[in-house]
Amino acid sequence: MSAHASEGSVSKTIPGPDPDPVKPSYVPPPGACDAHCHVFGPAARFPFAPERRYTPPDAPKEQLRALHRHLGLSRAVLVQASCHGRDNRAMLDAIAGAGGAMRGVAMVGAEVTDGELADLHAGGVRGIRFNFVRHLGSAPDLEVTNRLIGRVAPLGWHIVLHFDAEDIGTYGGFLDALKVPFVIDHMGRPVAQEGLDQPSFKALRGLLKNPLGWVKVSGPERISSMGPPFTDAIAFVRALIEAAPDRTLWGTDFPHPNVKWMPNDGHLVNLFARACEDPVLQRKVLVDNPTRLYWST
Repeated sequence: MSAHASEGSVSKTIPGPDPDPVKPSYVPPPGACDAHCHVFGPAARFPFAPERRYTPPDAPKEQLRALHRHLGLSRAVLVQASCHGRDNRAMLDAIAGAGGAMRGVAMVGAEVTDGELADLHAGGVRGIRFNFVRHLGSAPDLEVTNRLIGRVAPLGWHIVLHFDAEDIGTYGGFLDALKVPFVIDHMGRPVAQEGLDQPSFKALRGLLKNPLGWVKVSGPERISSMGPPFTDAIAFVRALIEAAPDRTLWGTDFPHPNVKWMPNDGHLVNLFARACEDPVLQRKVLVDNPTRLYWST
């Protein structure tokens, strides 16, 4: 496959996940959900988007299911990644074969029809995602974004937002005006070495005072300044769970596209248990919260 995904856009090839995840010492509760993970390809059946910024190796549904069995996770939320663009077929195929144990977050454009949105809902989709992260392309048009949000609101959907840390405050007006639940990916991507009082993280915690605001305590490898085993992310996980225990989700982010340090998924499960030691809170984050957001409609 050509390194040039499209004119003016270069697609870099990225590595796959750690092929040897450890068996976690922590045993998740029944119904535990990986609320942020992806399926990639297989490209021969589900080609990657021509405009993508990266090209991953295949990480098909069978690989993800095997990982979840190994980790002790029984449910999952598949999040459409930018390498597949607005072609949600790989995600929908995985959901269709999961017997109700998976839900999805799609990426759509302004051209999506009401019929297509209804089909996505029937296929298990419960939200749409917007990428504001610079290395994945330009930020979405807020006028178009707000129109799409208005169209999915009657379906009972929410939105998932992927920000660079420094931009959370920039979009405060947009976020404050939202009338649907919104989920911030990867702890808002703070820089761990800048501490809990860095402006972007304080802004995120402020957002969580809004009863519509949710956050994922995923991606410790994305915020760490120290590298494996990413223990400098623990304080951020704890602070967010404390801020919104009923609106926090956790996920592996498998197969970990565009990371500086490739994590081991078994270690990520143990890291969550170290950061969240209370079994009541563990159940909220892993079972009750995703059930309410993804399986109640």
